[in-house]
Amino acid sequence: MHALIVFLPQIYKINRNFTNVNTGKETHNKSILLFDGICNLCNSSVNFIIKRDKKNAFVYASLQSEVGSKLVKEHSLSASLDSFVLIENGTAYLRSSAALRVLKKLGGIWSLGYAFIIVPPFLRDGVYNYVSRNRYRFFGKKESCMVPTPEFKSKFLD
Repeated sequence: MHALIVFLPQIYKINRNFTNVNTGKETHNKSILLFDGICNLCNSSVNFIIKRDKKNAFVYASLQSEVGSKLVKEHSLSASLDSFVLIENGTAYLRSSAALRVLKKLGGIWSLGYAFIIVPPFLRDGVYNYVSRNRYRFFGKKESCMVPTPEFKSKFLD
């Protein structure tokens, strides 16, 4: 997590209709979440989102996967990126901006968390970066990326 602290969220324009060539899954009208597949905190976050995603608005890929690596490379994101990434409507959101937009999209009580968007990004991302730098120490990590259950396999691009 080597990030410059800036006042504006890091946003990148990307191709909206990425199709996973390995599975043929079209992501049109879905938001793509890229996450660290060996991080226990990240995996727990993905499971949290899956259980609350009543609108089936998200599809997922780990940063370590072929699809995740391709998305990162295709859209000129840093190869050493280990942040939570939300790709939505042709734009990639990183760190706290990504997390807050996910909460908003989940709806219900969770969307109230989006109110923290008014906090300047350098403060939000400062907290995010601290947790991110220490996530393996605080929450541990797996030896390999999580394997989705058959029930949720269709939600993963890899």
